[in-house]
Amino acid sequence: MIDHSHLNLPPLQPGHVWLVGAGPGDPGLLSVLALHALQQADVIVYDALVDPRILGLARPSTVLEDAGKRGGRPSPRQPDISARLIALAREGKRVLRLKGGDPCVFGRGGEEALALAEAGVPFRIVPGITAAIGGLAYAGIPLTHRGINSAVTLITGHNSDGAVPGEEDSAPDWAALARGSPVIVLYMALTHLGDIADRLIAAGRAPNEAVAIVSKATTAEQRVVITSLAGAASAAANVESPAIIAIGEVARLHESLDWFRGM
Repeated sequence: MIDHSHLNLPPLQPGHVWLVGAGPGDPGLLSVLALHALQQADVIVYDALVDPRILGLARPSTVLEDAGKRGGRPSPRQPDISARLIALAREGKRVLRLKGGDPCVFGRGGEEALALAEAGVPFRIVPGITAAIGGLAYAGIPLTHRGINSAVTLITGHNSDGAVPGEEDSAPDWAALARGSPVIVLYMALTHLGDIADRLIAAGRAPNEAVAIVSKATTAEQRVVITSLAGAASAAANVESPAIIAIGEVARLHESLDWFRGM
C-alpha cells in the first residue's frame, strides 16, 4: 500500500458517508483520497461498474454491498440506496459509497448527497475521473483540441425512464446542441444512438461527422470504433456496453493518438 501519512488526509469518521468516484475502470486512475477511503471504510456500497480490483484494495474486514444499477436488469431503487447509506451511518459505520467515474457526473451523487444532508448525516464528495475525460484519453481522443473545439457538451443518452431524452421538460435542445456544441459526449447512449444521430442530422450536423464509440474504456477489453453520424446506429449494434461516445472531429485524432493499443 502507498504510505500517504505525510499528506495529512482527512479520516473517514464513524457515522460519516463519503461519496467517492472510482474512475472509469483502470484502478491506476483512483485518486489518493479514494484509496485512503478504501483503506478506512467499514462498509463499501458500490456500483456495478466498479472494477473488482478496486474493491480488493479494501481491508479484509470491510463489508461489501452491491448496489449496482444496470439497464434492463433488476436493480436497487435509488431511494432504497440513499436510505441504506443513512441507516449505515446512523449505526456508526464508516461508509464509502463507491461509484464508477465521478459521483456527480450522471452518477446520482447529488441525489444521495441531498438525502444525506436532509437526514443530518455528515458526508464528503470525492471526485473521480469521469469517462468523458479518462475513457476518451485512453482512446487517444482529447476532449478538447486547439483548432477543433473550444467547447464540449456532456449528455446522458436516456432519461430516467430509459427512453431517449426528447420530449420531457429536462430534455436537451438537440437543435441548439447541433448548432452550438462542436463536440458532444454521450453517456449510456448505445441503445438510442441511432435516434440521437437522426435528431442531430435533422438539426444540421453533417452525416459524415466523426463519431467514436469507446467500449469498456480504460480496461484490457477496451475497444474503439470510429464511424460517422450516419453509420452510428449500425456501429453501435456491434459494441458492448458500457460505452462512452464522442461526436465531433476530435474523434478522428484516435487514428494518430491511439497510445493504448498494444499496451
